Amino acid sequence: MITGIYLSILTFVYITLSARTITARKQTKIAVGAGESKKLLRASRAHANFAEYVPLTIILLFAIEYLGGNGYFLHIAGALLVLGRVVHAYGISQLKEQLNFRVFGMLCTFICMALSSCYLLYLSLVN
Repeated sequence: MITGIYLSILTFVYITLSARTITARKQTKIAVGAGESKKLLRASRAHANFAEYVPLTIILLFAIEYLGGNGYFLHIAGALLVLGRVVHAYGISQLKEQLNFRVFGMLCTFICMALSSCYLLYLSLVN
């Protein structure tokens, strides 16, 4: 199962983002919210943004695979999703943010989602 490869990789990224948020919470002693800590706010937003986009996109990839979608497409879309999420998380985590990382990360994510949605619609209509 191709989707499983990317789901596994993304799970490790999610664990890393979770650990960074937990570490920032311990350092700042803030259990809920971010208080005045920009580091905690950025860590928690990187974690939350990942959690907002990855589940739906993985469902798209799984559905494509379930309907017999092209393996090359799945690898390209999966790699694009991983790249996008890692680059976005890096960009949003920086205290001196370089916006181009966030923009590139979101662009990769949106391209993956849009192409996957179109391909899934096609597969759903022809099957």
